[in-house]
Amino acid sequence: MDGVRAGSALQPALHLPFLPRHFYRACKCVAGAPHGRPASLTEASGGSRRGRCAVPAPCFQSLSPLQKIASSNEHRLNFWKSKELCLNYIQDALLQKQWKRAAEFLTSYIESLEKDFSTQYMGPSEMIWRIGTEILCNHSRSNIREFNSFIEQMKTLGVKRYLKVCLEHAFHLLCNGLVDEAYQNLSLAESWRFGEQTVVQDKEMKLIQAYRGLLDYYSWSNQKNILLKYGKEGFEDLSVEQEMHGCFRKAAVNLKEIIKIPGVWDLFVKSYVDLLEFYGDHQEAREVLTDYAYNSKFPANPNAHVYLYQFLKRHGAPKKSLISALKILHDIVPSHELMIDFNTMLQKSKKRKRRRLGLEVIFAVLDYAGWKKNVKAWSCLARQVKQIVISEKHLDWIKQEWNSRKDWWPAFHFSRYLAKRDWQENESLSYEKALLAGVLLGKDCKYFKYVSHQGCKAQVKKFRTLKKFVNKHSTAYLSISGL
Repeated sequence: MDGVRAGSALQPALHLPFLPRHFYRACKCVAGAPHGRPASLTEASGGSRRGRCAVPAPCFQSLSPLQKIASSNEHRLNFWKSKELCLNYIQDALLQKQWKRAAEFLTSYIESLEKDFSTQYMGPSEMIWRIGTEILCNHSRSNIREFNSFIEQMKTLGVKRYLKVCLEHAFHLLCNGLVDEAYQNLSLAESWRFGEQTVVQDKEMKLIQAYRGLLDYYSWSNQKNILLKYGKEGFEDLSVEQEMHGCFRKAAVNLKEIIKIPGVWDLFVKSYVDLLEFYGDHQEAREVLTDYAYNSKFPANPNAHVYLYQFLKRHGAPKKSLISALKILHDIVPSHELMIDFNTMLQKSKKRKRRRLGLEVIFAVLDYAGWKKNVKAWSCLARQVKQIVISEKHLDWIKQEWNSRKDWWPAFHFSRYLAKRDWQENESLSYEKALLAGVLLGKDCKYFKYVSHQGCKAQVKKFRTLKKFVNKHSTAYLSISGL
């Protein structure tokens, strides 16, 4: 079909990419239909017996040839409704991971678009790209050659999203271990020029360059490991070190550019910092991480503070800097695993304000279900509470933290059911929790009574000591509970 007449204008026919023939089941074709393609959506799906949707499957063949009735508004409306139904069938098949069925419906959908008189086919072409890629990534009979063929067709069809398609193509190649092919694909995309579309897709171009820089870093890292493993002497003739420096320069340029743009660039930042640290540029590495963590133009990102803290710790930064980094992380993610380190650091401080913060930090950690069985977290809290109770100073700190938790922590942490389970699964955990239960809820607490009884029954010395401690300091419970 060379063209179809829509109104007074002659529009070119669309030639959209099809999935490979073996992706959909063999079915009966009608005259004029390409061999191996479903003759209609109804035939492709097996009618209502195989379709999962409540609505009957539309038959596109019954609507053709469209060019004979292009002037019919009613037919045009029915045509678009049929295409929407087809998309619903495709969505249903994708959600149920029925890749062959999805391929059948997509093939019928593409056939209908080739006969469409509309010039607005950019939307449908993106749907074909997204749906076709999903099918090709999951279909049992898919292979990399067919994926590449489909993607190349999509690049030709949609110049408005050319670089997005290139980027996704590179991701797919990387997932299949084809690093060199991915690098070549990104290099070709970087050299692409298409008038004003090149300017419009400037953000995508920066991503293309950034990911190429990431692959340069990957090459640099591999060669660095070889050099460190075998030493320089064995590779002087192969110029491994020189090649490694070349990869460093290319990677550094692109990575440095992308992390200037406000956004979340964790992988790129870590790679760039690794490059800088290896060559001894610690000052710039620290500036990069500090800007990434504290620049108000960038979105709040817990990882940025983690990377800064880890860098500072590696290079022996003073505790004040480490505490500052972790304080912000605590404000953003109070349940982060580094909060144990934060609490330990604060407890060792001579400053009362920091020790008070340490108690707040460890209480906040145990508010989260993911920490319920963490012995180290319970041990940190038990140790600090025990110190406060023995010294009889700062009981008000415990009271302040407990006031906001006394209504829900007993059921969340200290029920009789949890006492039985903890005793059976982890004796150390049950010990730490029993101490806290006795101090916070008194010696009549079900958790404390069950665990201390089981511990004494098993003749474990520390549980007898625990029972004596709670009985001796029962006044602490009265002070904390406000009785």
